[in-house]
Amino acid sequence: MPKFSMPSLKNILLGLVGIIVLGLAIQIIPYGRNHTNPPVVAEPPWDSPQTRALFMRACGDCHSNETTWPWYSNIAPMSWLVQMDVEQGRGAFNVSEWGRGRNKAWEAPQAIREGEMPPFQYTILHPSARLSAAEKQALIQGLLATFGSGGGG
Repeated sequence: MPKFSMPSLKNILLGLVGIIVLGLAIQIIPYGRNHTNPPVVAEPPWDSPQTRALFMRACGDCHSNETTWPWYSNIAPMSWLVQMDVEQGRGAFNVSEWGRGRNKAWEAPQAIREGEMPPFQYTILHPSARLSAAEKQALIQGLLATFGSGGGG
């Protein structure tokens, strides 16, 4: 029968020092530190203030230029993930730059209906983005009324 030995205190301390050094070293990588919010140029013609409020609460951090950058968005590797999510979200569609180029706003109601948006990992850290069934249905209906089936902007 194989014999397993417990790691020595020295090995545990060396491992911890290595993790700390690596954690500090990755902080010098500049990606994930661009926390600028470009100006709001134009917004879609929201069907109601409620639709806009629900959208901004559940979707606005990634799909607008009004991102709230939480404290952990300054610490790698979380900063990399947050930056990537915002860049991808704004790239898919951005309600703060309505009318500039094409967007995928018409996909939003279906993504919400299917539970793809807001993403699970986002709602863990942003509980206010969790919508009740009634709020989700109101947002879907409002987005359909605002964006239609063609996406607008």
